[in-house]
Amino acid sequence: MPAHQNPLGALPARFRRPRLLIVGCGDVGLRAARELGAASGAQRCRVLALTSDPQRLPLLRAAGITALVGDLDRPASLRRLAGLATRVLHLAPPPGLGTAGQGGYSGLADPRTVALVRTLRRGAQAQALVYVSTSGVYGDCAGQWVSEARPVRPMTARARRRVHAEASLRALGRSGVRVSLLRAPGIYASDRAGGTPRERLLRGAPALVEAEDVHTNHIHADDLARACLLALWRGRPQRACNISDASGLKLGQYLDLAADLYGLPRPPRLTRAQAALQLSPLQMSFLGESRRLLTQRMERELGLQLRYPTVLQGLQAGLQRG
Repeated sequence: MPAHQNPLGALPARFRRPRLLIVGCGDVGLRAARELGAASGAQRCRVLALTSDPQRLPLLRAAGITALVGDLDRPASLRRLAGLATRVLHLAPPPGLGTAGQGGYSGLADPRTVALVRTLRRGAQAQALVYVSTSGVYGDCAGQWVSEARPVRPMTARARRRVHAEASLRALGRSGVRVSLLRAPGIYASDRAGGTPRERLLRGAPALVEAEDVHTNHIHADDLARACLLALWRGRPQRACNISDASGLKLGQYLDLAADLYGLPRPPRLTRAQAALQLSPLQMSFLGESRRLLTQRMERELGLQLRYPTVLQGLQAGLQRG
């Protein structure tokens, strides 16, 4: 593979100053920026990030990122982004219920991605765009193995907004931008806010009995950040790609594993009917979908070798770092 297609290795002189724009530069975005800087040198890729919170400017600047103030919910504030970047990493989630615009938002579209696409179309065309979507677009698959060829069948409003975002970006891809869609499951890391089940275990939140439990999938935040960078340079045009580790656990097994590592009681097990009496509809929605992600594209096309192939390894590494 040509060296200029590898963001984790040396780049020839004519490729040393690509401009990467991170939209939604939270935890994963910061990890991607750190990874890129450590791998190829701070002078070889200029990293910019859009933020709607001026209080985040010092944090972004300290990470070597050029911070731009703008708000995806206010499209007029995005004008300066047009033609600014050669590559775009889109990590911003769709709006939640009642969070966009005056009077709230209850639609099943993603107006934030629509605003970004319209802005990008106004300037010089970016070479590549990577969007981190969710494996929730597949809906409930009854524990079956799921490849990217499976038709999407979102079951929740938040997943339907992700499907709309994917469609909006595929349309941008037809104009010549190389768009990659990364479908990620539960993101975890010990140094990520809410990134482990420790708080859930301390609350004594229940899990389902084995016979009714759901298959779940995981990816460490560091590995997802690395997948983003690889897709920016290696992703095939208009391609969806599952990003997941090889843990192969049901949710209760994952929680039991974490409880044993942290020295906490394992969660109580309930039937689905019992859980419905104790948990909110939102909490129950996370127990209504079961699938196992196939990751051949991640391995063969992106060439991603996971640092944390299982959640056991990822959680153990977090404990060792303290």
